[in-house]
Amino acid sequence: MYTAVRIYGTCTSTTTMCSMSSMTTTTKQRITLFLHPKLTKYARAQAVVEDLTLTALVEKALINYLPKETIIKKIDAIDETLK
Repeated sequence: MYTAVRIYGTCTSTTTMCSMSSMTTTTKQRITLFLHPKLTKYARAQAVVEDLTLTALVEKALINYLPKETIIKKIDAIDETLK
């Protein structure tokens, strides 16, 4: 069984280059994640310990995990379906 967790992010699906430095705190995007209940429980507990929201804790973890820049390459098949 998994728990649905909604968090907010800042990159949009139309972004071709996403940089951590270009993210702002005023733009958020709602997403839903399905996480194991124990992981959710531990994440919520850690957020309380660090005096953060669950969203802030997940953002902090992703910022530390992801590379500073990500380049998203479009493939021809996607271009054809968008026409």
